[in-house]
Amino acid sequence: MEPITARDRERLRQRAQLQRDYANSPRNDVILKKWRAQAEGRRDAPPVRLLFSNFRHEVVNPRLECEGEQARGIEAALLGALVGRELFDDDTPISPTFDMGWQTRVQPFGIACQITRAEGVNARGFHIDPVIKDLATEAGKLRGGSFGVDREATARRRELIEDIFGDILPVRMVMGSLPGAITNPLVHLMGMEAYYIAMYDCPDAVHEAMEMATTVYERYYDFLEDEKLLLPTNGCSPLSQETFAFTDELPKDTVTRTTQCWGFLESQETTAISAQAFGQFVFPYQQRLVDLFGLLSYGCCERVDAIWPDYLSKWPKLRKLSVSPFNDEPRVGEYLRGGRVVYYSKPRAEFVTCHGPLDEEAITTYFKGVCKAASGCLFEIAQREVGTIFGDFERGRHYVRLAKEAVDAYWRP
Repeated sequence: MEPITARDRERLRQRAQLQRDYANSPRNDVILKKWRAQAEGRRDAPPVRLLFSNFRHEVVNPRLECEGEQARGIEAALLGALVGRELFDDDTPISPTFDMGWQTRVQPFGIACQITRAEGVNARGFHIDPVIKDLATEAGKLRGGSFGVDREATARRRELIEDIFGDILPVRMVMGSLPGAITNPLVHLMGMEAYYIAMYDCPDAVHEAMEMATTVYERYYDFLEDEKLLLPTNGCSPLSQETFAFTDELPKDTVTRTTQCWGFLESQETTAISAQAFGQFVFPYQQRLVDLFGLLSYGCCERVDAIWPDYLSKWPKLRKLSVSPFNDEPRVGEYLRGGRVVYYSKPRAEFVTCHGPLDEEAITTYFKGVCKAASGCLFEIAQREVGTIFGDFERGRHYVRLAKEAVDAYWRP
């Protein structure tokens, strides 16, 4: 890898200083109070954010100024940490540190998927080219899941960052939520239709696959403990689904067991099966992983309303529940009202991605419904699944402003 030039080094130091300034600003103190209230189970003003993971090419890439490949990677991380606040004035908390984690990996199955992706900078579609055609006869191909860590690569990156701007923005080692996805990697190996048919045609093979993956994750958690790779999942540390780990129920300094950490699970691939089928094919395996977590964040884009009464509600460790527009949102609000589980709202995205000016009336009307559904709940809004803001930063800022105004007007603690 090429060395960092003097010009690129200066650019990175300037960006590091900017992040430090944001982190030490009075505005950041106000935002941190919102997150700490959520962490303590207090229904104060909820955080509102516009997430950019699907349009990084509009908000990060065009603003890169460094020339070297290695420097551009670091610059992208610095730019990304400030997108929400610098461009959209949302409630993204800013840390006075440069956060990085151990370069660990876990693969629940021992075979790689084959994916054909759509071409084009804005393209998001893909096609699964199945490597498992008949689960009943090919389940053995799934064996051999693996995990590991690259300590040397982690150490090299940390040393490089500290050398460039560690005096401005100290390096902080963080860990995301413990992973445990099973249905997603399985579907990527065999396709959705074949997966659904397998639950009917060869249920024993489906259970065999679920058992394989669950065992790999259990061994991976043991590996993290034995190798002393666990880090606190609290404060500004990241949780899956692009949220944060603020809590008053887990250690902030040192952890030695996975039961002191956040975990994340989801099964959006099974959203079209019955609650009973979810209970048969998914829940027992997720339960084994939940038992090894300290707290749980659950869900992606699936319906959680249908599986709440008999399944999700049985997890006292659950603290954050993804509520996508595919749910009966008022019903979920009834389930969560008055409790410690955060109603993690992921609103419909078309209001910001449609061509033309923002429809302020439609946006306000929509958020009115979301806010009423979540009234009485611990509440957090994260606008995900946005593919473009047409390169218009003010469009994103305006959208966040409308969402916050709706919260002020219609959400009640």
